Amino acid sequence: MNAAASNRLLPPETLAGLANLELIARTAVEGFLTGLHRSPHYGFSQEFKEYRAYVEGDDPRFVDWNVFARTERTYIRRYEGETNTRLMILLDASASMGYGSHSVSKLQYGKFLAAALAYLAARQHDPVGLIVFDEKVRTFRPATSRAGSLTAMIHAIDAVTPGNGTNLEACFQRFGEHLSRRGLVAVISDLYCDPEEMSRAVQPLAYRGHDIMLFQLLDPQEMRPNWRESVLLEDVETQRTLNVSPEYLTTEYQQRLDNHLQSLRRAAANVGAHQLLITTDEPLDNALRRYLLLREGRT
Repeated sequence: MNAAASNRLLPPETLAGLANLELIARTAVEGFLTGLHRSPHYGFSQEFKEYRAYVEGDDPRFVDWNVFARTERTYIRRYEGETNTRLMILLDASASMGYGSHSVSKLQYGKFLAAALAYLAARQHDPVGLIVFDEKVRTFRPATSRAGSLTAMIHAIDAVTPGNGTNLEACFQRFGEHLSRRGLVAVISDLYCDPEEMSRAVQPLAYRGHDIMLFQLLDPQEMRPNWRESVLLEDVETQRTLNVSPEYLTTEYQQRLDNHLQSLRRAAANVGAHQLLITTDEPLDNALRRYLLLREGRT
């Protein structure tokens, strides 16, 4: 990424200073879409929300030949109200998501991301729903694209606070009761769980035809601890404590973290899910670009 591009990105701290979550979502998504239109590396036109690429089997009567004449690319017109993808956002609100070593916690970043995904879906007239969970399902809003639903959705996201521990497998069993129609399921979590447990949790949804996207959020201090002295760490979900030395953090801790992340990636791949690791100091519009590239199979 060049310097000019990086200067256009919005750090999470800047987003946190905006008036409300809806403004945060709109600012991040509009910046993200502007980047798509500006960059020659992304195959989106200015009519991003109005067109989709032609695929074999589409009715040629709906091809926009004017666009073809300008771009030599074949697009199908999409009309307002047409449903393309049903998006269900699953937001982890367990106690560990409340951690933050800087001004934006994992949960706050997760709320930014959830609101941006909801806003992006609304731009494309796609139904979007929300499930908030920790040890149990705390909030459920069914997917809808009705007028006014985006504002209500973002208000629901904004109201989320850190809860208790995490029971991913039990919660995913409940999710199946709410996800009768196939679509995109976006899980936003730090994924502090056993990789095999995550695989067992996600597998039933994948087998039912859902497209699973795992956004793993970690704090920079979790990824790259920089404590110079021994510290007493406490698990906010179990209250267990552990005294660790700087030497442990730079050697064994880093190795264990790398092994955990690799195991999660393998577990996700085994059930056909996509996984994207995001640190909470990453500009949100950049995270959205990486998400799109992953979805397009370019990473």
